[in-house]
Amino acid sequence: MAWLLLTISGGLEVVWAAALKASDGFSKPLYSGITAIGAFASFWLLAYAMKSLPLGTAYPVWVGIGAIGSFLIGILVFGESATPLRLASAALIVIGIAGLKLAEG
Repeated sequence: MAWLLLTISGGLEVVWAAALKASDGFSKPLYSGITAIGAFASFWLLAYAMKSLPLGTAYPVWVGIGAIGSFLIGILVFGESATPLRLASAALIVIGIAGLKLAEG
């Protein structure tokens, strides 16, 4: 259950990060609100998942999910570049997340 909550929390990190970008420096109230609600929900679920997952696993996995998700949204929605070096670097993050999950058992 903790891993499911951690995954959802990471997904919400992607939501609030994308909304933060779309808020244009908090000048758009709708996106600013989505940012605030998404961030609160993401942190709350992360804290709940950390009740049974170690900090050294939960936090890096949460950050990794948010980083990769935001990376993909940046490319797919905001038109950011997908150079080979950026893609390879993102792949290394995915490998790190998988390694932490496998090490946790």
